[in-house]
Amino acid sequence: MTTDALTLTEAPVAHAEMLIRRPPAEVFQAFADPDVTTRFWFTKSTGTLTPGAQVQWTWEMYGASTKVLVKEVEEGRRILFQWNDDKPLTVEFRFTPYGEDATFAEVTESGHSGTGDEVVAHVAASVGGFTIVLCAAKALLERGIELNAVRDAHPGNLVTGQ
Repeated sequence: MTTDALTLTEAPVAHAEMLIRRPPAEVFQAFADPDVTTRFWFTKSTGTLTPGAQVQWTWEMYGASTKVLVKEVEEGRRILFQWNDDKPLTVEFRFTPYGEDATFAEVTESGHSGTGDEVVAHVAASVGGFTIVLCAAKALLERGIELNAVRDAHPGNLVTGQ
């Protein structure tokens, strides 16, 4: 098959998931409370994720930030927000109980726009990014280890084979 034969029939969404061996309330809190989230994802936040909240998240190591508008919160189960100042995207975190004191954490990002190539590239990057975030959250919540995985995902001045 050649690349000119590729056609999208649906807008792709980014989806990542991870089992975290901690109770759903604790995993939910780790994503809603910036005192915890800053230990594994972004470096600064202007507030907690509550319904209707508008917060700013910053990744100081990358000189990047984004506004986050919280649309819905189901305590201990779900967080829905929009982010990305230029082209707003919808992100949903779900925290589903799994067995004894474990949580199946899922994140979905939708609403991508642009050319097919741009959308596929953004979705692929988002899946990778959210997978890193979930792994870092898992390490922190299960083992108390701060992986610095988000910070180290794109180290400055790195020359690669690309």
